[in-house]
Amino acid sequence: MGRVFVAGSINMDVVATAERHPQVGETVAGTAVLYFPGGKGANQAVAAAKLGAPATLIGRLGLDAFGQQLRTFLAAQGVDLAFVKDTAEAHTGTALITIANADNTIVVVPGANALMSAEDVGAAVLTKGDVAVSQFEIPLPAISAFFQRARAAGATTILNPAPATKFGQQLLDLVDVLVLNETELGLLTDTELQDSDGDARFVDSIRLLRTRSNQTVCVTLGRRGVLAVIDGRPSIVPGRAVKAVDTTGAGDCLVGALAAQLAGGKTIRDALNYANAAASICVQRMGAAPSMPTAAEVADVL
Repeated sequence: MGRVFVAGSINMDVVATAERHPQVGETVAGTAVLYFPGGKGANQAVAAAKLGAPATLIGRLGLDAFGQQLRTFLAAQGVDLAFVKDTAEAHTGTALITIANADNTIVVVPGANALMSAEDVGAAVLTKGDVAVSQFEIPLPAISAFFQRARAAGATTILNPAPATKFGQQLLDLVDVLVLNETELGLLTDTELQDSDGDARFVDSIRLLRTRSNQTVCVTLGRRGVLAVIDGRPSIVPGRAVKAVDTTGAGDCLVGALAAQLAGGKTIRDALNYANAAASICVQRMGAAPSMPTAAEVADVL
């Protein structure tokens, strides 16, 4: 079995729950404030580890209470933290999240995550069969360096370009599997997209983005499931009917599960079906990293 290496952010999520989201300039009464381990990198690494893949996280934490708590939590989930550095120059990354009616708004303060560098990702040694995963809560130069090393080693690269940010062709060329939502796809293709658009519209946009015939692009569409273009052909993984409680981390769960399955030698289609099932469990729980399911839980719903 290959290993999963995730270069990415580690945050403490400070979550406020309310009956509805405030409008600009408005104050609403909340119902609770909760603290959850999060950050897209940490979430994806935890998802992969809990699903049975050897998972290594590459990232940075501040020398503060949040950093200590996150390190303890991640180690307990089975994530290898050998390449997670403590950083005196900045606080631990923090996300401020409001949840109302299962929908969320998020403000991320990067902190130590913003100091990730090519040197940080250069310490890990990848080999053929490994899977390298990253997202946009760390600097793009670090991601490019990470994927260059991964491709040179024969590893598979997965990019989750979130939060939505435009990036250059050079990085896109290094990506084997691109996983994004309709907002991110619309930004990258200069296309107005809604999650209610027909499948054909998404396929047309994906084809504007793909740089080579063997590059896979997957669009996550919430309750609708996942639409992917694999080897040039559209493939749909239908959504699962569940009662969502908190969608924070659902996309990260899908990415981590996808990476774990690919590291285990599964085909991209089988891996997506599995990852979609894992994400359907994640949304039924509060929190990001703590909501990631185990392999046994996913097996029960497949």
